[in-house]
Amino acid sequence: MSRTNISVPITKHPSTKIEDSHHVHRTSKSNKDTRNLDFILRNGLAGGIAGCAAKTIVAPLERIRILFQTSHSHFVQYSTRWDGLIKAARYIRTTYGISALFKGHSASLVRVFPYAGINFLAYEQFRAAIIPSPEKEAPGRRFLCGSMAGATSTLVTYPLELIRTRLAFETVQKNPSSWLGISRKIYFEGGGGGFSNLYRGIAPTMLGIIPYAGTSFLAHDLLRDWLRTPALAPYTLESRSSTRLTAVAQLSCGAVAGIVAQTISYPIDIVRRRMQVGSVVNTQSGILETAKGIFLERGVRGFYVGLTIGYVKMAPMVATSFYVYDRMKRVLGLIE
Repeated sequence: MSRTNISVPITKHPSTKIEDSHHVHRTSKSNKDTRNLDFILRNGLAGGIAGCAAKTIVAPLERIRILFQTSHSHFVQYSTRWDGLIKAARYIRTTYGISALFKGHSASLVRVFPYAGINFLAYEQFRAAIIPSPEKEAPGRRFLCGSMAGATSTLVTYPLELIRTRLAFETVQKNPSSWLGISRKIYFEGGGGGFSNLYRGIAPTMLGIIPYAGTSFLAHDLLRDWLRTPALAPYTLESRSSTRLTAVAQLSCGAVAGIVAQTISYPIDIVRRRMQVGSVVNTQSGILETAKGIFLERGVRGFYVGLTIGYVKMAPMVATSFYVYDRMKRVLGLIE
């Protein structure tokens, strides 16, 4: 899954009092809808820009990972080699040009901007409702908030994710498809066509986003709390701050959380990718049939094809996301 899951830092709202590091909101009765809307728009903008910057950094890795996951005939030979990532990138560059490494990226950005914005906003709102005070903090509640935020953003932006995957799967450069052309093609596939075609593979995606998003937010928050303990605070907190982690500490939290979450949910991601490109290779199947086919083809290892690339891309993606998101929040006046 193509995802941007980052725990939200302390936010300064003009009509909200933040009482501790866990987003405990006490909202004044004098709040105005215009202020709330302004807050939502600025926060969403910060998250969207951060998500786009992160995806741009790792776009070539994501393109190759999709080709490995979907067992593209031209790249199967590279997917099982230790140096397969380098050789696949070299093959794409020499055969189709450097721009081919970013094929489908425009559709990715169109999806990532609203996905990241909604994900940040939804997580904050769910936390405010489900964890209204420090006494309510619990791993189960944190997992639930993250899962619900991930599911919400995924449901809204899934058609764009499907389009991005199909664009990345294409390698033929004659008459290359645009993201609009691909969307029309998907819509009219299978005879009469329909809007439901744009949600092909949504079932395994929703099954996968629950453990991924929930684990990601939970692991990040637990690690963040640990780094704020008195024993580590002198090394992990910024000077003159009792809650804000340094950039290195923040990035470490996100990287570890992302790697753990991706490992847990990766098999479902493999099934999802196969279902998304099923109509292209004439093998449309359900979740169980697709999973069975993957197992018969490569065994258990087939469910982890491309996982190494996922790990390699995680560090720079999370680093970029945190850096840009934090700076954008400061530029927009949402945090000090």
